Amino acid sequence: MSQAQQGTQQGRTASKIADVFELKSASLSLLSLVLKSADLSVLAAALHARLGDTPDMFNHEPLLIDLTHLVRADAAVAGDAATPTQMNLDDATQGGGLDLAGLLDLLRGYKMQPVAVLGANAAELAQALALGLADSPEADFVQGNAALSMAELEPTEAGEQVREVREVRVEVIREVIREVAVPAEAAKTMIIDKPLRSGQQIYAKGGDLVVLALVNHGAEVIADGSIHVYAPLRGKAIAGAKGNTDARIFATSMEAELIAIAGTYRTTENPLPDTVFGKPAQIRLEGEKLVMEPLKL
Repeated sequence: MSQAQQGTQQGRTASKIADVFELKSASLSLLSLVLKSADLSVLAAALHARLGDTPDMFNHEPLLIDLTHLVRADAAVAGDAATPTQMNLDDATQGGGLDLAGLLDLLRGYKMQPVAVLGANAAELAQALALGLADSPEADFVQGNAALSMAELEPTEAGEQVREVREVRVEVIREVIREVAVPAEAAKTMIIDKPLRSGQQIYAKGGDLVVLALVNHGAEVIADGSIHVYAPLRGKAIAGAKGNTDARIFATSMEAELIAIAGTYRTTENPLPDTVFGKPAQIRLEGEKLVMEPLKL
């Protein structure tokens, strides 16, 4: 076959490949779990205490496991002398180091979807690669605006549960991903006109949620924007689920057992004040404090 014929054949092959896939760079927003302890029993207790009432809150969102602040045992740190290719998964977990396999099982139980690790030492990286996680060099990351993160959970003076939030923006250069514009209808308001029973969960992704009927105890209403309930709100209400601090919660009868806006929580352990309980009210975020105000209807 002549060089001209070979060139023509290669051109046809390349054209066929282009019809099947393209390799492009893309950007991806990830939740970031900033891990500070390798003790999974301690982490499990903290997760249950803060998320036990809302185990489906993260809805399989991609998650970055940030180990840059992890306190490691001496034996685990000693593993830095070896390279990932010199270890297997069993070797990597010896000596009291981080058990990444157990960590993945724990996080997936709360509907988180780990995809990469940041700041891993050699032993941890060996585990991560064996478990199908990507290695994310710190140089690839730029911190952006606030978004939901399991970085840190601390109580405030008022008793609300406050979650430190962080968004990590990743420039993916090896993924086969095509950028797709988000359709406008994705941000439309969701309207629910039937009562919500205990155990039911409604999530308005990318927009507001309007409920025209009773939200019973044990039911959950979640929105990336604001939540409007034109009936008694007795279950759990989580507004600004992706970090929107301008989101609010409105109800014609505020009786919620849990309220949250952009990661700031309040439960029945700290009851709603008499000025809003059982009355038309709104709840908004001012700094790190939930402000509750009656509505004049």
